Amino acid sequence: MSDGSARAQAIHAGDRRALAQALTLIERGGPAAKALRRSLVPRAQTRVIGITGAPGAGKSTLTTALALHIRTRGLTIGILAIDPSSPLSGGAILGDRIRMYDLAGDSGVFIRSMANRGRYGGIAGATADAIRALSAAGYDIIMLETVGAGQSDVAVADVADTVLLVESPGMGDEVQSIKAGLLEVADVIAVSKSDRQDANATLQQLRALVQMQHADSDAWTVPVCGVSAIANTGITALADAVLAHGEWLAMHPAGPRQRRRRIVALQRALEILLLESLSLSPVWQDALATLDQPNCDIEALAEQLLTNWRATPQPN
Repeated sequence: MSDGSARAQAIHAGDRRALAQALTLIERGGPAAKALRRSLVPRAQTRVIGITGAPGAGKSTLTTALALHIRTRGLTIGILAIDPSSPLSGGAILGDRIRMYDLAGDSGVFIRSMANRGRYGGIAGATADAIRALSAAGYDIIMLETVGAGQSDVAVADVADTVLLVESPGMGDEVQSIKAGLLEVADVIAVSKSDRQDANATLQQLRALVQMQHADSDAWTVPVCGVSAIANTGITALADAVLAHGEWLAMHPAGPRQRRRRIVALQRALEILLLESLSLSPVWQDALATLDQPNCDIEALAEQLLTNWRATPQPN
């Protein structure tokens, strides 16, 4: 039995230590991570909730409050918290486990921070495989909290079944959301800090924008919920909305929005695989050396790199 198969069996049996080791392996990447992926069998019942929004909107606090409430319904939860990496050192603080202290000690919750390593769209490159591992470990709900990359943070829709957009009153994101497409990928919207006086205006604006943005053919009506994790208000209604979307998806698996998401997800997956394959090829080092030449034409270099890669025998 290979190491990947043995580790996968331990994960399927609910071994948390094996799961933690597997997630570390997945972040490192390479042939061992690919072998492990092939051995993992995810559960069809697992639902992935992606939590996105601008920095400072209260995603971590709301994630904790939502997880605590969902646990009262007897569902197990795996949490992946994506932290930003330094553009210089590549390091990350990985502090979400500190902020989620209230969930510590619950055997039905598994929390893991991951560095995004410069990946655009607010999620880590290894996110899909990490989700697969958590699903194989038997968790009912996987909550994916993104970096909070502002208005570009829409890639979460590639890997999440339900996208929860967190907005904060007074941040001016209501109108900006239309420009970036956040409302197009949001399945549920939460206005955090709704105990503030200006929260009601934000709720009304977002509800109006939802009516304008979504086509009449979309059977799912995106709810906009006011919540306050500090005051512990609105959490039950938000949990109902998020879980209801999962139930709706089970009955409407092939809607137009789902198909659009899958097409984009396929495109991004191909981009990642292509970049990984290129970076492991000898022609990649040749291209990097060419970058040091004065007046290097990046577009021409990319075309030449792709041509050379196609002509190079690929490993099985």
